[in-house]
Amino acid sequence: MSRVTRGREFLHTPGPTNIPDRILRAMHQPALDFTAPPFVEMTRTCFEDLKPIFQTTGPVFMYAANGHGAWEAALSNTLSPGDHLLVPETGNFSMKWGMMAESLGLVIEHLPGDWRHGIDPDAVEGHLRDDDEGRIKAVLMIHVDTASGIVSDVPAVRRAIDNANHGALFMVDTIASLATVEFRMDEWGVDVSLAASQKGLMCPPGIGFTACSEKALHATQSARLPRNYWDWRERMTDAQYIRFCGTAPIHMLYGLREALDMLAEEGLPAIIARHDRLASAIRAAVEVWCDGDGGGGMAFNALVPDERSNSITAIRVPPGFDAEEVRTVARERYQVAMGGGLEQLKGDVFRIGHMGDLNEPMVLGALAGIEAALQTLHVPHGRGGVAAAIDYLVAQG
Repeated sequence: MSRVTRGREFLHTPGPTNIPDRILRAMHQPALDFTAPPFVEMTRTCFEDLKPIFQTTGPVFMYAANGHGAWEAALSNTLSPGDHLLVPETGNFSMKWGMMAESLGLVIEHLPGDWRHGIDPDAVEGHLRDDDEGRIKAVLMIHVDTASGIVSDVPAVRRAIDNANHGALFMVDTIASLATVEFRMDEWGVDVSLAASQKGLMCPPGIGFTACSEKALHATQSARLPRNYWDWRERMTDAQYIRFCGTAPIHMLYGLREALDMLAEEGLPAIIARHDRLASAIRAAVEVWCDGDGGGGMAFNALVPDERSNSITAIRVPPGFDAEEVRTVARERYQVAMGGGLEQLKGDVFRIGHMGDLNEPMVLGALAGIEAALQTLHVPHGRGGVAAAIDYLVAQG
């Protein structure tokens, strides 16, 4: 018998995340003259209101691009061919950013990792201390690597750079951490932060962001990598056509404006606390799946509890089981969409995204669908994960 589905799919991928109805309605606009004063003024407020999200007083730049575009903008505005970069490995996206850098003619000094631990600040410090010639021009850090579910300690890496008395630029990818976990660009001494619209900002994919310090702005004056579309120097203007290097992404900006209003209404501390609460409920469920009677080999990918991110949880299935089957049954039978394993984690891991526009019933519904998928496929797991999540939330008051 064919199956008829009703209701909404529970979207728990690492991105895109759920788009609130308010943002969808705000984007429902006719085409307009993007140089008209009212729209220009609205756009100006978006640039300004992004600064407190990054926790910076420096400039923020927008691109009609995804996060990979923001990666390239960060590199091309500050570096020159042949420059060396230190890239600590925490998962797929740290490796991919490094590969992009290599394609641009930069030289990667790789700090190996096992995709189950965060960045080791001591290893960063030791590597930089050995760089007597100052050949390393930047440290590339992924704050939350969505492939591995790992969150790394930004202030600790900043201290490592300072302890080594090294002048490298500190670049941090906050694509999966901005407006989901605490991030303080200026206070933590970050030189370039980058993000994208489709995760904590709750918008569709389509806008990439870079924020930069005075040190990074100074570096852009001598940087010799080719850049035109990405060029910060050109975009530091109020001229609408120039600061977007062409037509502005009009409807995306309407959505962003509404998203920034929603973030301001909730307040950044409350947003961070909400993400922590919901992520902790999910981890309570996963603990039961992994450690309860019959757990049978399920495990958090992140081995250190403090390195399990509030943006996404990566879960390893027992040997002999296929995480892609869990994803398929969860999506096709129980209407819960999750992320799969990437590269070396493919088939071994499914990933529950929990960032952006989420509340308790959405999380509990997703956990119920996932637990049903595990049971349907006879994946050994401890029973009662959903109950554990409920118990956690009730105890929080």
